[in-house]
Formats: sequence, C-alpha cells, structure tokens
Amino acid sequence: MITFYPGPSKVYPQVEQYMQDAYHSGILSVNHRSDVFMQMLKGTIDVLKLKLDIPSDYEVYFVSSATECWEIIAQSLIARSGLHIYNGAFGEKWMEYSQKIRPESNGFSFNLNEIPEIEQLGIHAEHEVICVTHNETSNGTALSTEFLTDLRRYTAKIIAVDATSSMAGSALPWTTADVWFASVQKCFGLPAGLGVMVVSPDAIRKAESVADKSFYNSFLFMRDNFQKFQTPYTPNVLGIYLVGRVMEQVLPISEIAVDIRKRAEEWYTFLSENGFELAVQNEEVRSDTVIAVQADREKITQIKSMAKLAGIQLGNGYGQWKDSSFRIANFPAITETEISLLKNFLFNISA
Repeated sequence: MITFYPGPSKVYPQVEQYMQDAYHSGILSVNHRSDVFMQMLKGTIDVLKLKLDIPSDYEVYFVSSATECWEIIAQSLIARSGLHIYNGAFGEKWMEYSQKIRPESNGFSFNLNEIPEIEQLGIHAEHEVICVTHNETSNGTALSTEFLTDLRRYTAKIIAVDATSSMAGSALPWTTADVWFASVQKCFGLPAGLGVMVVSPDAIRKAESVADKSFYNSFLFMRDNFQKFQTPYTPNVLGIYLVGRVMEQVLPISEIAVDIRKRAEEWYTFLSENGFELAVQNEEVRSDTVIAVQADREKITQIKSMAKLAGIQLGNGYGQWKDSSFRIANFPAITETEISLLKNFLFNISA
C-alpha cells in the first residue's frame, strides 16, 4: 500500500536499516545518563540544527509529541493567559487544551481562505504567548513567512508555532517566533512517538520568569537536563537515534523546501486541470505539504475506496471537513514514482 496519509505518513525506506543499526550498536540498551547516550543526543541535535538551518542560539529539546508541547507551553510559558489564532481543527484543539490549564486563554478564529489582519487579532497586554499554527494539517492551509514576519514586528510577546506538518519539509523563518514544535511522523519521514521543540533565548527567559518546576515535563526541568545532553525522563532513544540518522541522509532544508514547493505547485495545477475542486481557493494560503481536495460525501467515499483497491491510501478529511474532503501528503519521503502513480489513478477516474 502506497500511503499519502498526512501523518503518520510514509517512513523513509532507509529507516529499516537504521533500526537494525540501532539494535546492533547497543544504543537501545544504554543508560540515558551515560556518555554514549549523551554523545548520541548531542550529535542528533547538532545535525538537526545544521540541516534545518536552526539559529545557533536556539535550543532543541525532544519530547513525546507535538501535543505534549501544547502542555509544556501552557504550563511553563503562560502564567495566566495566551491568545490562539487558528482556522482549523488542530489550532482549535490547541486552544481548548490550553484553556484546561490556563482558563483565561482565548482565541481568534479566521476563515479558510483568509489572511488574518494582525491589527484585528485582539492581542492584549494580558496575553503572554501568541499561539499560531504554521501549517494546518486538517484543511491544507498555511501561514506565510510574510505574516509571521509582520506578527513579529507587531508584538514583542512570545510567539509559539505549531509546525507539525511543515518542519523538515518547509524552510521555517525561525527568528520570527520563539517556540517551534512538531512531531516526526510527517515531514521527518519517521515513525510516530517523538516531538521536536525548538526554542529561542526569549522563550527561555520567559520560562524563567514563570518559574514553573511542578511537572516532570516542566520547561526549566527539561532544559536543565538537555544542557547536559540528558533528558528529564527515560526518552525514546530509538526515535532520537533515527532523527539523527535521517538528518544525516537528507539534503539541507533550503533544497528540500524548493523541491516540496515545486511539487505542491504541480499538484495544485494537476488537480485543477483534471476537474478536482481544491478545498483552499486562495493560492496565498495553500499549504505546500498537505493538499486538500473537496467534493460531496458520496464522491469522496468513492474516490477513497477506489484508491484503496488500487493500493493507494489517501488521507481522510478532518474536523468539519471530515466527510467532504480527502488530503494528500506532500512530504519529502514520498517519491516522484509514487506521486506519478497517484496522479495516473486520479487522471483515470476523472476521465
């Protein structure tokens, strides 16, 4: 089965060998306070920062998932209130999760094809962290670098960005925000079970002012350990090892992002020319990594069923678009050959 599901998605084929290498190396049995582990963790962080072009003064931590990052941000970077800016299901879920921990947090929602006006977002003095979703996996939209740059110029508050379906696939404008996070089961081309958190010096200072040390995953507790290339709890050693191996193999993000953008443009052109209705009409807010196609429920069900019979797994719709769309992952691990097979399938059913 060829999968275009937007997470968990296709794993790089080299991962099979890397998992065997991990077993034979003995790294899976070492203590996470040992020199062997610390050297591996440092090497993974170093190559990750190199390949993703992360600023030298930003720090990298590994957690269980992007969802855990929601919790860390709410607990450790917000004392009372944050503002969530969203247009889809995952951005809204993040807000709802934050409100369970910091009930005074609130949100600003905008429409699918809209570029939000920064002056209209309702950023107030009490908002300590501005939370945005860079690439909304549920509907195939994305915030542009221009928007994030303008937001950074507009406010000096901490900006946190969910980049779950774009990190390692898009060139992220790191300095426009203070916290970036993702899970590895999308553009990293890895199995689920690990999250990556990238933080700025300003985020560290904010965490120090909040001074939360009440939880096993409190930001400062976590940072104290990562400063020694250790972790506050027994980590997903295999996942961290695999990140390092995959980062060694892939091209720099500047090159990957160009290829992903080109493939996305080709996808949007192909779908439009062959009678498929794109869920996102505004070209300026379309995602490069998650492409959404909409139709009535019966047609969506038929297309997915026919694809499955052809050995192709399409992504289901999500949230309010669950029954009226399907999604196509455009992640780096997916090959041109696989894309051609899906295009041939879609071309034949549209004829």
